[in-house]
Amino acid sequence: MKIRSFSILSVLTLVSALATAQQTPQSLADAELPSLLAIYKDVHTHPELSGHEERTAAIVAKELRAAGCDVTENFGKYDKPNLKCYGVIGVMKNGEGATVLVRTDMDALPVKEETGLPYASKVNTKNDSGQEVCVMHACGHDAHIAAFIGTARALQHLKDQWTGTIIFVGQPAEEAIGGARALLKGGLYDRFGKPNFALGFHDKADLETGRIGVTEGYTSANVDSVDVTVRGVGGHGGYPHKTKDPVVLAAEMINMWQTIASRENNPIDPIVVTVGSIHGGTKHNIIPD
Repeated sequence: MKIRSFSILSVLTLVSALATAQQTPQSLADAELPSLLAIYKDVHTHPELSGHEERTAAIVAKELRAAGCDVTENFGKYDKPNLKCYGVIGVMKNGEGATVLVRTDMDALPVKEETGLPYASKVNTKNDSGQEVCVMHACGHDAHIAAFIGTARALQHLKDQWTGTIIFVGQPAEEAIGGARALLKGGLYDRFGKPNFALGFHDKADLETGRIGVTEGYTSANVDSVDVTVRGVGGHGGYPHKTKDPVVLAAEMINMWQTIASRENNPIDPIVVTVGSIHGGTKHNIIPD
């Protein structure tokens, strides 16, 4: 059967379709909200970078077990050797029926938090390049995790109202892009079955609170990342004519890349080219190699 993918934007989206008048989404939300808010705040306070979601994955695994799932931890296989994958898979079986995959991402971003919230992140760590960085859940993955756990709890409460199998997936390294590939490479579908439907949680800034957006197929842009090294011939900053300046060349390249979207593609097609980080040189008056 062809797999369809959707984007689900609510703590209890699945419950909305499954609940009856006797047990409504609101009553379940009211009962679970204090606990889910505590999980959200805890995860927000303790963010972890892509590929390092050890603590976060342990929370997800613990909560899925408590919701009645058969849980597998440390699942997945990265292309990079010797890099541990913190994927979490929870399976909730409830008789015959369709198999539905429900996913949350778990990683955070190298961003300094300046919200002033009492549960704000103060985490500082080194990234995979050895640079000191601040870490923050700036993309909503903390909220996704709380929604994900709330969905598992709700489906457990409502098992008399649905049949089938739910595969809960805690995906690592979503921001770094390699997490989904690692889960597939580790044999996600071979081991746990290929779902008939896949539901992907994500918040959306342009939807007001309380509104749920659902779409079949893609709802957000795909991201491809590249690292470019520009090499030149270094020298003294006072003798640029005797060098091949990679910093100037990099600046020209950055400007030219912006024409990929404006001049090389159909303007109707959505495409964005962003340079998010640039590094070069060691001192003001030295042209680097």
